[in-house]
Amino acid sequence: MFSTNSLAPDQRFDHWREERAKLVFGATLELPRERRRSFNGSYSASAIGDAIASELQASAYVVRRTESDIARVAGDSLVVFHQIRGPGLLNASGDHVGRVLNGDLAVAHSDLPYSAVPETENDCHCRMLTIPLSEELALGQHTHDLFAAKLMDGSRFMRPLRALFNALTSGEGRLADPARDVTHIARLALAARGRLAPGMPEVRAALRSALLQAALQIMEREKNQPNLSPAMVAAALGVSRRQLYVLFEASELSFARALASFRIEEARRLLLAHPDWSVTQTAFACGFDSLATFYRIFGSTYGMAPTELRLLEQGRHAPASTHSAMA
Repeated sequence: MFSTNSLAPDQRFDHWREERAKLVFGATLELPRERRRSFNGSYSASAIGDAIASELQASAYVVRRTESDIARVAGDSLVVFHQIRGPGLLNASGDHVGRVLNGDLAVAHSDLPYSAVPETENDCHCRMLTIPLSEELALGQHTHDLFAAKLMDGSRFMRPLRALFNALTSGEGRLADPARDVTHIARLALAARGRLAPGMPEVRAALRSALLQAALQIMEREKNQPNLSPAMVAAALGVSRRQLYVLFEASELSFARALASFRIEEARRLLLAHPDWSVTQTAFACGFDSLATFYRIFGSTYGMAPTELRLLEQGRHAPASTHSAMA
């Protein structure tokens, strides 16, 4: 994790431009001199198999990847890019300028020139997944002419690709095999850009893995609904209930166990966040409709009753003076 906050204001942009952009990102930055003293930026990166997941938040600036930048920092990688905040104009092919809006996903080969110009002076926030390319990964397809282009919302690959991207870059560690899912997201991205046929076995496998993540994200978001059912999740996902069960057949958890896991994690959080709540209030607030089921799952998960866990955690976080008085 790097942040310019540790630098003097008059050094921040120059350091970001020379040490981060040129040497790490392989890009050329432009920012009017009068705005440089107010510049701030932070950057973090982590490895997922052979890929790198990175996150950047910074004041708005113009960024270009020129031929000389590419020669200095080449990557031969596929980049999946999520513009969380900070709309702008993207010129990637030399003859077309398109808008990138908040929430857009884009896919590109790393070693092609582009320029991006922000539409406002507000800060930008983005996440990237950079995946080294190989003939095996791309299933023999040519990728070196994939200029940066955003994916259209109507694409059949958009929702599953977005779900898998979020799972890989969120840092929550819910994926059973992150390295495998890096391969899956690369092939989904190539299919979304028309380089791989949707009917290829490898693309179908990638789609199943991504749809499972989409289902899990729906379940986590709606876990507090006591009537949440496979039929409801399948409808939200746009698949049949049978197709939903097929997705879970390849995972370690069934639909019911996955949902119980989300709810019991939420129950633990609520027990500690709301010490004045009763166990019954907590159980019903996180979607359980049976106290017996709640106690059974809680005990098998944490090895103790809810009240015992609450007392244990309160004791761990009590001030030192309280421990002394109790002794």
